[in-house]
Amino acid sequence: MNRKVWQNVRFYTVACLISVIVMIPFFWMVSTSLKSKGALMALPIEWIPAEPTLDAYEKVFSRFPFLRAMLNSLFITFSYTFITVLSASMAAFAFTKIRFPGAGAVLNIYLASMMIPTQVTLIPLFVIMNRLGLINTYPSVILPAMFRAFGIFMLVQQMRSIPDDFIEAARIDGASMFRIFRTVVLPLCGSSIATLTITTFMESWNDYLWPLLMLTDKNKMTLTLALNSLNGQYGTEYNVLMAGSLISMIPIVIVYICAQKHFRQGVMAGGVKS
Repeated sequence: MNRKVWQNVRFYTVACLISVIVMIPFFWMVSTSLKSKGALMALPIEWIPAEPTLDAYEKVFSRFPFLRAMLNSLFITFSYTFITVLSASMAAFAFTKIRFPGAGAVLNIYLASMMIPTQVTLIPLFVIMNRLGLINTYPSVILPAMFRAFGIFMLVQQMRSIPDDFIEAARIDGASMFRIFRTVVLPLCGSSIATLTITTFMESWNDYLWPLLMLTDKNKMTLTLALNSLNGQYGTEYNVLMAGSLISMIPIVIVYICAQKHFRQGVMAGGVKS
């Protein structure tokens, strides 16, 4: 066995071991969700339930309006993601392809805001939403998506790599700035936009603190708040918690599977300096 083959064997062996270790918590979640309440504390530990049951999944939907919470999370997450991608792409286009005085200074201010911890802005945002009368409404959770410095930063790097000759050629053909943005720039930034879409979707779907501050109506709560309600009221029933957690993972897994190719391209594009 030559050196190269031996290196490949070691690499794949280590990779498989790491994959198995990473999958253990997920396997434990699935196993726990299929156990009855009496089997949770059984010794020795049952990695594979002796008598699997779906009672935990039934309890998830019976003890809380879980389906409504899922629909709320889907609506908020899709709206939040759409607004983030649209506003960030338009701002990045303005900073990179539209010449206006002070563009560099404004961009630097935007990027500097990334260094401000999110917790610092919670009170000012809460005061603003309260004065606007948006507390306990969906817009209070969605509107902060209009100002996403990280999204602007990501797309600025990609749009700077687009030659200005493309923009000038479109202008000569009589295209408006919005048409140039829609038909020329956005298609060339597909991988970065896909990456921003996935990361924003995951962040919004898993967000807990901001919806907790804004939403008080049980029928408007998101999935993370519903899971927390189960944890507080039924803290000893881990099978119910694991069932709810597994259900909450389904949309993220679907989105990632559908867009993983573009996600990898976007990550690699962001790591290459033009």
